Amino acid sequence: MKRIAVFPGSFDPFTIGHESIVRRSLGLFDEVIVAVGINSTKANLFSLEQRLNWIRDVFQDVPEVKVDSYEGLTVEYCKRQHARYILRGLRTSADFGFERGIAQVNKAMEPEVETVFILALPEHSAISSTIIRDIIRNGGNAQPFVPKEIRFEK
Repeated sequence: MKRIAVFPGSFDPFTIGHESIVRRSLGLFDEVIVAVGINSTKANLFSLEQRLNWIRDVFQDVPEVKVDSYEGLTVEYCKRQHARYILRGLRTSADFGFERGIAQVNKAMEPEVETVFILALPEHSAISSTIIRDIIRNGGNAQPFVPKEIRFEK
């Protein structure tokens, strides 16, 4: 059976930390689906199409990485994709506390789906999409914190 992992998130925007988690997970899984969750209650800085295109550009030469979007529960999306793993990155102990709760509820809803955590590299532990959005909104240079394929228009 193919080992498929779903890496869910809003990725608004996708950062070098996200890229690192995906690339480092490729030795564990046959396929990783970077799944951009659609949350109608969340105001995103970048459109869904822009985020999907950026992520596709980042992994254009990596056939094991697929890019998709979804609405609803992540575990339901995993079932539709025949994915038995949810991939999550951890930057801090606070991330662990939050992600552990979600993982336990997901496990209760769908016992066949396991959550796999990968620790962020130390140099990426301070990078978050929230911080990057704040840099962009305030006219700062966010380029060092996103993959080279992602360019922000001035």
